[in-house]
Amino acid sequence: MAALDLLGRRWTMRIVWELSQAPAGFRELQRRCERMSSSVLSTRLEELAQARLLTLRDDGYHLTPLGQELVDALRPLGDWSRRWADAADA
Repeated sequence: MAALDLLGRRWTMRIVWELSQAPAGFRELQRRCERMSSSVLSTRLEELAQARLLTLRDDGYHLTPLGQELVDALRPLGDWSRRWADAADA
């Protein structure tokens, strides 16, 4: 339940997804998530770091191995959601 609580918070999944595409600094993440306030981004980054899903390095935020495992675990859900969307459109 703790994982679902964290992942269900606004913008959390977007941040994880963006970092799965490429590491990024704070301003770059904020640019990629165009409507996210800096305070929300700061809070979510702190929460994800405390959960050991991301880390801050000299060149920006990166997913940790645990964060990458999360992305891999969510991939089947993404596949299912595309099939669901296709069925809803049919």
